[in-house]
Amino acid sequence: MTSAILYSATISPAKITGAVPEDAPELEHHLKGKKGFRNPWTSWKDITFWGALKLIFTGGIPNPDTTQCTIPVRKPQFPTTRETSTLRATWLGHASFYVEFPSGFRALFDPVFEPRCSPVSFLGPKRYTPPPVEVEDIPIIDAVIISHNHYDHLSLPTLTKIKELHPNVQFFAPLGNKEWFVSCGFHNITELDWWESRDVKLSSTAKPAVAKVGHDLAGDQGQNGIVPDIEATIGCLPCQHISSRTPFDRGHTLWGSWSVESGGKKLWFGGDTGYRGVPSLPPSEDDYGPEHDYPHCPAFKSIGELRGPFDLGLIPIGAYEPRHFMSPMHANPYDSVNIFIDTQCKKALGMHWGTWVLTGEEVMQPPEVLKKAMAWKGLPETGVFDVCDLGETREFEEEQSVAKL
Repeated sequence: MTSAILYSATISPAKITGAVPEDAPELEHHLKGKKGFRNPWTSWKDITFWGALKLIFTGGIPNPDTTQCTIPVRKPQFPTTRETSTLRATWLGHASFYVEFPSGFRALFDPVFEPRCSPVSFLGPKRYTPPPVEVEDIPIIDAVIISHNHYDHLSLPTLTKIKELHPNVQFFAPLGNKEWFVSCGFHNITELDWWESRDVKLSSTAKPAVAKVGHDLAGDQGQNGIVPDIEATIGCLPCQHISSRTPFDRGHTLWGSWSVESGGKKLWFGGDTGYRGVPSLPPSEDDYGPEHDYPHCPAFKSIGELRGPFDLGLIPIGAYEPRHFMSPMHANPYDSVNIFIDTQCKKALGMHWGTWVLTGEEVMQPPEVLKKAMAWKGLPETGVFDVCDLGETREFEEEQSVAKL
């Protein structure tokens, strides 16, 4: 499927737009000799693949009951034209969102539609909530934006189908991922380092039409049959995580969060991230208690101060237990609220939950804890940083107005 008017994309050379941290040119997240990437903060502690396997096989990660999942699943109805006056975001499961900007620009984040997030179709975490749509149901996709190369965020079968249905789609990924895309047959691929961005201009390939008196022009055409260009700025920003597709390529490619600005609206996509590295504590002990002062990742405050504020943040809230093991790379809702505040998002939707069993918390726990975390910071429990149903579209008009579709 495609939009009523076809567009061709022009992408500017990579550039640094806006302010950047003073230490950004030092590229401290790059390993020496171009051998990969790292988290350059004291808030990070390394978690190995083999350590994860040991925890799993020794029973260190509980197996939550997926039958307790009560997330409603809706069938979204996407406009077949680019006529949208507001910023709209639809949750497609886990970290996948479809976002419609008022300019007409359409972006799809971390799409995975397969039954399992795994290198093989018969092993690995199995989806316990269905995708609310299939790729075929999405009429317009201009950009697919990937946070990193873990299987629950980067799916070859899904991306292949997107390319077949939307041959002009542009793919964006953090530094080092282009080689994988090209080897898999993708050529409209742009890779960026942290704090780099690209300007994207979509220009119509159709000739201007002439309107008959008394008749409106259909589809994407504007006044007098002129089809306007659509512009967006896409930027790669830091987050605290790690990458790998196998046990032997850990950290070979970069991970990142993303900003997209188009049509006067600005969005921050958190991807997959931790906030602090917390040691093993008694279950009853609060790691945010006054007796604890663990370092937190400073990148989010820099993002908010230098690139914010954002009209909407898409922020991970799940996959966080056991806390001592997962905290460096997965935020719990208390971390998520701090990230929300640091990045200066006006509104936010929670993601990275409700789709795969990846960790030990109960499947419906993340949104419950999110409300407590908002109250902990003196913020409204609803209407500011929410979760939504699978397939639900939230429409963001003015700063104080949020509509449910």
